[in-house]
Formats: sequence, structure tokens, C-alpha cells
Amino acid sequence: MDDTEKLIYKYALLNAVKHKGSAQSGAVVGVVMGSHPELRKDSKEIVELTSKITEEVNSLSLDEQKLELEKLGVQETQKKKKQEKGGLADLPNVDGKVVLRFAPNPSGPLHIGHARAAILNQEYMNRYGGKLILRVEDTDPRRVDPDAYQMIPEDLKWLGVQWQEEYIQSDRIEIYHEYARKLIELGEAYMCTCPGEEFKKLKDASQACSCRDMSVEDNLERWEGMPEMAEGTAVLRVKTDLEHKNPAIRDWVAMRIVDAEHPRIGTKFRVYPMMNFAVAVDDHLLGVTHVLRGKDHLANSEKQKYLYNHFGWDVPKFIHYGRLKMENIALSTSKARAGIEDGLYTGWDDPRLGTIRAIARRGIMQEAIRELMLEIGVKIADSTVSWKKIYGLNRNLLEESSNRYFAVFNPEKVVIKDLPDSLKGTVKRVKHPDFPDRGYREIPFDGEIYLDKKDIEDNQNKVLRLMDAVNIFMGEEITYHSSSLEEARKEGARIVHWVPSESNNRVGLVMPDAETLYGYIEPSSDVLSVDDIVQLERVGFARLDSIQDGKLTFYFAHK
Repeated sequence: MDDTEKLIYKYALLNAVKHKGSAQSGAVVGVVMGSHPELRKDSKEIVELTSKITEEVNSLSLDEQKLELEKLGVQETQKKKKQEKGGLADLPNVDGKVVLRFAPNPSGPLHIGHARAAILNQEYMNRYGGKLILRVEDTDPRRVDPDAYQMIPEDLKWLGVQWQEEYIQSDRIEIYHEYARKLIELGEAYMCTCPGEEFKKLKDASQACSCRDMSVEDNLERWEGMPEMAEGTAVLRVKTDLEHKNPAIRDWVAMRIVDAEHPRIGTKFRVYPMMNFAVAVDDHLLGVTHVLRGKDHLANSEKQKYLYNHFGWDVPKFIHYGRLKMENIALSTSKARAGIEDGLYTGWDDPRLGTIRAIARRGIMQEAIRELMLEIGVKIADSTVSWKKIYGLNRNLLEESSNRYFAVFNPEKVVIKDLPDSLKGTVKRVKHPDFPDRGYREIPFDGEIYLDKKDIEDNQNKVLRLMDAVNIFMGEEITYHSSSLEEARKEGARIVHWVPSESNNRVGLVMPDAETLYGYIEPSSDVLSVDDIVQLERVGFARLDSIQDGKLTFYFAHK
């Protein structure tokens, strides 16, 4: 192997061991490029080489991967903490390989709550073998965002979730009609034309409506005529126990009439299945063995079991977990959409939202989200996710890969009086203090600089230390004081970052509350590319979002 191949091999092994034997090629590329930006000029070749090497690494067993790391003299750097201590609980009733599904509604892009189901499903698929199905549940035309068909797979790919089969329910309407008819023929479903309020009163009293005892022939005749009926005048109901303790489960609706154009199939159909009917039919036909879902679906699981029993199908194993809440952020897709339409948010990737694309835009790594979800697992208790927790996990990933840069926001120009000419020139500072082999940044220094206004205001009549440069006295005039770090320590000087005034590198920093800070960044930032994540010294980690007309715009991740 040449040096580049050895480098990729090392990071691929580290990533594989972290993920219990399965390295993520995209994550490896990110660390390689972040650690060695000089390789970016050959990015296409690096991506291809990384894919090849990652495949080779994944062909090794976990023990073999660890042995290879030992041969390289590399210690595992990933912190394992609670995840390794507890880990994911085993799935119940596993007989060989499993079939799992992730089934989002296309009302918008995915948010961090969806990430839990997607990641846990894939982790279990990896553990037991089998397959993961992506099924887009779009049988309510009024709740479909056409853009979601593209956004959902994009979000899943960012999360590192891979699926083996993909289905869209609006392509399967005729299948649901077929099974609705079969259920009627079995005498386990009936066409109900009772007004909703009247039926509710009967249902709450555990009484049957007049439609329930119609003959199969009469029900089939009504079923055939359902597409010509007005919306709201008829539904197909599944027969259940009218004495069931939960009134919502009594004779639940399987099919209804919808007068709305579907974004994908137009007005081809007017009779659409309710979620519980379509989900149960699909889970059976697609061979789903285990269903991971929130405990808010407990009643739905109970409804679906009736359908399985009516058809004589095996019931999949339902695993319910608690709700996932996120501090200081709303995960409601409908509220986010309303905010976008009202101009409150700039789009689905607005930093104030909890969508996957908003989180990614800020420089949160998918590995951090994955580690978080594995730690939460499938426990029935509700979980509250704090940004502090996410930032901690993400910081562990970024500390090594992110090079350092000076950027000054709210800048004020300062001219240092009496600066010796011998101290003018270029300041060299390492790109990363722990990895000097990455090289140095060269920052011009001639005594004219930008400082943060707050650093100026907070240090009147005090000595300040300019990082890796000189010490200055902040009097009525700002004057040269001394050059050594020892002198700064004697004076109790605060150490601050700075940017040369000759720098024309303007910078914007979009904060989590969507406020943008403006200032300047050191000239060596010219080597940065969009998507690079850096640490702005004394500010925090940030992802480069755009470069336009010489201006770099970053999104702030966290300190």
C-alpha cells in the first residue's frame, strides 16, 4: 500500500470497529478529507479508493479488524460509554433472518424522531440478517408533499440507512381493493352508510349499527358502487369485538372515499385504504416479521391483529417504544410547514428545525445521531433528547477531523502603535494542535488587525495576548507591550484570536436561532470547500455552507 491507501485503511478500520464490523464509506471519506485537505484535489479518486478499501475492510470479521488495528499500532479512539454497556436489546421471537420496514408518511422530510425508527430497524437487520423495506405510506392524498418522495430517500442516505426493497403504497391501491373485497366475502367487513355521529353513539354503547348484519351479497353490491358515492356517505368497516374496552377499536374503518387529487396518481381512485388496513395487508404480503413502532401505535397494533386473525395470517411481533422529545424544538411537520409558508423559516433546512437536513446543514454528523439512537434503544419509557447530548457526541467526532481557523465577528479595526518591524511578517499556527503533521496556517501580521469589539470593550487598560503573535496594551491608544507568552502570563493577559486587516475574506455565521453574525476570517481559509467542518477558535465548530463572491458562509454547530 502507498501512504494514501494506508491512511484510508486505518480510518476504515477505525470506523468499522466503531460500528461493530461495518464501516461507512462516506464517513471514512469525511474523516480522510478533513484530516488531510491536500487530498481534496483528487477527491474523485479518493472516493473510489475509499469505497474499494472499505469493502475490503468489511469483508474481515470484527476480531480481524481489531487485529489489523493492533498491527498498525492504532488504538480505538471511539468512546463506548453507555452504548457498549447496555446495547440494543435482542429482538423477541427471531427464527433465522428478519424482515423489517421503515414506513414514513410523505408529508415532508424526515426529522430526528424518524431517525430513531430508521436507524434501529437497520441495526437489527444488520444483527440478524434479512432485509429492510422502505415503504412510503401515501394513501391520504391530502397529506402528501410531492417533494417528500425525493427528500425521504435523501435523508435516509445521509443517515447511512440502506434498504433492500422499496414500495410506494399509492402504487398498490388495487391490491388493497382486492383484499377489502376478500374481507367482505369472508363476512368480516361491511359497508356502513350510517352518519358518523349516529355510529359513534352506537359504538360507544357497544351496539351494532343496522348495516352490520347485511348479507355478503348486499355488502358486495354496495362495495362495487362505492366509487360513485359522495365523500363521507359510506365507509368499509372491519368487524371487531363491540365489547372491546377501547371504543376506538370497535369496528374500525378500513376504506373511505376521498375527493382529492393525489400528487402521484391523480384522480384514478376515489376509494382509499385507511392506514391500519394498508399497513396490515402490506406487512403480511411483504413478509414483515418484526414491527418497531412508537407506543402511540398500541391501539393500531390491536386493530391490525383483528385483520390478521380474519385472514388467518401470522401476526408479526410488535415492539413498541416510548415517545422521543427534543428540548427547545418542535418536531411537528405540519407546524414546520406552516412556519415555512408564513416566512418564519427559510425552508426545511432552517437551523431552528429538527429535520434531518437542518441538523446536517449545521455540521452534526450522522454517526452522532446513530450513536444517540442506539443509546436510547427501544425502551418503552419516553426519552427527551437534549442538544447538549447531541453536541457532546458530535464533538467527539469533530475534535480530530476539524482544522482550526481564526474568525472575528462584530469586528473593529485596531492599529498597534510602536510595534517593532522585526515582529511584523507571518505568524505560523498549526492547523490542528494534536496533528502537527497536517501542517501550518500562515497569517500575515503587520500590526493592523481586526478584533472582536467585545474583546476591546472588556479589556480596557489591560494587556491582551494575540494568539501566537504579541502582547498589546489596551489604553487610549493600543500599543505594543511585549512579545513573549511568559510576559503575557505575568500580566494575567487574556489570549484572544484576531484576523489581519488586509484580509478580504468576509465571513457569515448562521447561528441556531437563525441570526447571522458577520466578520472576517483568516486568509488561509481560501483552501476550504463547501461541506468542510472547521473549528473557529474561541467560537466553535461550524460547517461551510457556501462560498459566493469571496464570502464564506458557515452554519454554527456548537462549541
